Amino acid sequence: MNHTSSAATPERTEQGVQHPTEAAARFSKRSAAAALVCWLLVVFDGYDLIVYGTVQSSLITDTGWGLTKATAGTVGSMAFLGMMIGAIFAGRMSDTWGRRRTIIACAALFSIFTILCAFAPNAFVFGGLRLLAGIGLGGLVPSANALVAELVPAKWRSTIATLMMSGVPIGGTIAALAGIPLIPAFGWPVMFLVAAVALLVVVPLGMRFLPETLPAAKNARQTESAGFKSLLRAPYLGMSVLFAVSTLATLFAWYGLGTWLPNLMQLAGYNLGSALTFALALNLGAVVGSVATAWAGTRFGPVPTAIAAAAVAAVALAVLVAGPPVGIVYVMLVLAGIGTHGTQCLIIAAVASHYPAHLRGTALGWALGVGRIGAVAAPQVGGLLLAAGLGVNSNFLAFAGAAAIAAVLIGAISAKIKTIKSTSQNTISVGASNV
Repeated sequence: MNHTSSAATPERTEQGVQHPTEAAARFSKRSAAAALVCWLLVVFDGYDLIVYGTVQSSLITDTGWGLTKATAGTVGSMAFLGMMIGAIFAGRMSDTWGRRRTIIACAALFSIFTILCAFAPNAFVFGGLRLLAGIGLGGLVPSANALVAELVPAKWRSTIATLMMSGVPIGGTIAALAGIPLIPAFGWPVMFLVAAVALLVVVPLGMRFLPETLPAAKNARQTESAGFKSLLRAPYLGMSVLFAVSTLATLFAWYGLGTWLPNLMQLAGYNLGSALTFALALNLGAVVGSVATAWAGTRFGPVPTAIAAAAVAAVALAVLVAGPPVGIVYVMLVLAGIGTHGTQCLIIAAVASHYPAHLRGTALGWALGVGRIGAVAAPQVGGLLLAAGLGVNSNFLAFAGAAAIAAVLIGAISAKIKTIKSTSQNTISVGASNV
């Protein structure tokens, strides 16, 4: 099942703007360089996902901030709240202001405020800085994915969109690996100083290599039809709502695991080093999942593959509740990484393939922005379940349930897409018979 976006229609070329139709014929070296820069920025999104999980125990025990498990969950949610704000508004902004400027602005924003987290004097300031950094991070992913989708041929759009998101688990893997030696040696603040690499290296690369693919407010008709009003009415309304809610469920499972897994494994009796290796297994599974689902999404379609991936995650997390041997735990965490992150990659690929160019950034921002509600809720819910004395398994059950709900919702998306296609074909047939 090969999905093709309606964005493939020709557009006028203007000086300084690279249009989707130009990328349809070739994938140039400059386009590849731009895609690589966007991927590097997505890596920092993944790093930020895991970095709080790696320092959470240190923040509770070593800072004197008076954090409990519940309040630590609230602080963890602040970055995800910022990501929700950033995703919704930056996706819309990239459709009007331009992809390149939006990406660079978001990258600079998250870099500066992440660095400042290392110097936070208390939990309140730390949480505020995480929120501001999250706004930049949240704006990066939809804007970067919209840009890359317009730089590659349509037949590769699903594959590249999925591979782009491999940066998330790779960034998470870097955070988990770095935390094992760095936190004991230098303390938790060093983990946030890594963002200096983004500010001093990746942002200048973005200024050098990122092209603009969409003219900002150049075409009056297109500008008028862009935005949330067009996204949330026929023929996109049902599909947009389902994409958003399925993203919410998927990100609840993925970010919940990313935030709480090291702490959960410590509570289960493992030391910090062992607990971080479990986080490493989760993220390595997500890297494998990015590659596997990129192939499967191209072969079978992103939506059917996403249904299977979400189901795999639900089963793997449910198995953890039974307390299997440690070897099985590692396998289940790899499968959970493949399933949760793979599902999210495939949802992004499906969104990029089912909306026209002038709505693509807005659609990605909408899905990821609403989806971040799940990311905001997950750390808080995880902390509250533990504070209520319900134990480690309550978290695994909550995340497994979210993955199962995602599978059902994506199944509804598949049915909705078939209905839209059938309606469109019938309209074309009726129109042709009237000619």
